[in-house]
Amino acid sequence: MGQTLVEKIISEHALKEVHAGELVISKIDVAAVQDGTGPLAVQEFKKIGKLKLFNLERTILFIDHAAPSPRKELSNSHNVLRKFSEEYGAILSEIGQGVCHQRLVEDYVNPGEILIGADSHTCTSGALGAFATGMGSTDIAVGMALGKTWLKVPQTYKITINGKFKQGVYPKDLILHLIGMLGADGATYKALEFHGETVQNMSMSDRFTLANMAVECGAKCGLFIPDEKTKAYLKSRGREDKYREIFPDDDAIYEREIVIDANEVPITVSCPHTVDNVERVENLANVKLNQVYVGTCTNGRIEDLRVVADILKNRTVNKDVRMLICPASKDVLKQALSEGLVDIFVDAGAILLPPGCGPCVGVHAGILGDDEVCLTTQNRNFQGRMGNTAGKIYLASPYVAACSAVKGYITANL
Repeated sequence: MGQTLVEKIISEHALKEVHAGELVISKIDVAAVQDGTGPLAVQEFKKIGKLKLFNLERTILFIDHAAPSPRKELSNSHNVLRKFSEEYGAILSEIGQGVCHQRLVEDYVNPGEILIGADSHTCTSGALGAFATGMGSTDIAVGMALGKTWLKVPQTYKITINGKFKQGVYPKDLILHLIGMLGADGATYKALEFHGETVQNMSMSDRFTLANMAVECGAKCGLFIPDEKTKAYLKSRGREDKYREIFPDDDAIYEREIVIDANEVPITVSCPHTVDNVERVENLANVKLNQVYVGTCTNGRIEDLRVVADILKNRTVNKDVRMLICPASKDVLKQALSEGLVDIFVDAGAILLPPGCGPCVGVHAGILGDDEVCLTTQNRNFQGRMGNTAGKIYLASPYVAACSAVKGYITANL
């Protein structure tokens, strides 16, 4: 019986051939937590009674969700992670280094590996051809201690995209469109395996965007077949030797197959308060904005910032809009500085935030006021997501975000 990509990866780690639906004990390669989930994982790890981490070189603690800390309680949580790193030797990614999901693909995860992280958007690393999935803090603590985890092998949806996008359409539009098709729970505990000529032509940044949002339709992971672009990306990050080929079998069994014509994908916006509440951008021109936020693990990479800079150059952010821009990592910020993008942002009236999650999770750096409306490139728009249940959040691509920041309302036109 042929295997899907996720079945092959888990088989290698379970040391036996596995298929969808089986419960297995599997080795893991990387375990990660962030400052919101990490303190509980540390507490649970200590309860296990292990005196050392199973793999201290691939256990990473990220301080990114409230970085820098806005409250003493969060500062104390950060110190829990710092102390644990000192005591046990885990890698610590400090304030300003960047969002965990961006840092993981930059430096820690490779094709064919298994990453478990105490954050739902851990699935971002699936773009590298890894099985990357979010779990609870207790499960991560067990993985940190034993180098293993238990899981059910997911069924796979084969998503094939062919053709070229129309002008102004980006992978963010594609994933919002797909989530609108499937529904917020339409792929619960499934693996999304991406195929097609459109996917093959995508940059790694584009693939990261798709993999990142797989969880927004309930998926366990989103995976891409490693190829020459994967290899080139790994080489750019100094680990070309970690590249490997791994493919699904031609006779792999998929629970469902979905084919999308890229030319038919519209410029898409997700409306409050669920990600699958999607609408064509042209139908939202009456939505005035108070804030526009560009960044996060979904669209805070250098390619995204270049799109925004192209639009903001020699233009000014609307006087009624606060525009916040947050690079996903220190390396992205350094590149944006070297390319002159930051000058463009500042000259246009945008506000630059330090690398990290920024206002996405609603802890600091851009919490909405009552009845305020924000258009953002992040991955979730749940009620209260940006710190105020009386706020409204719309999701869109960096292109739409930049156009809208200039105009003051949701639009893809200038």
